[in-house]
Amino acid sequence: MIKRIVKLTFQKDKVEDFIQIFETSKHKIRQFPGCQHLELWHARQPSNVFFTYSYWDSEEDLNKYRYSDLFKATWAKTKILFSDKPAAWSVDVKSKIDINDCKK
Repeated sequence: MIKRIVKLTFQKDKVEDFIQIFETSKHKIRQFPGCQHLELWHARQPSNVFFTYSYWDSEEDLNKYRYSDLFKATWAKTKILFSDKPAAWSVDVKSKIDINDCKK
């Protein structure tokens, strides 16, 4: 399973535009094959910073989304609102925890 976090920084007068884009596309993204979870966090300070947090079955599924028409359409609307370059982190995580992995 892949955990993906993306930091997005928007022009201060474009925050509401981004929220509207996210609200109209989140259900489609959540239904994309391989997407297990997607949510949005709004930073308290600065107020124009957001984080998307998602889980994907595999790197392959994440990449299928990243190269999909859905991503391209959403990205085209979103990227014009940025005030800073996005940052992204992906981590391959186990879907189940083995208790023996926790023992020293």
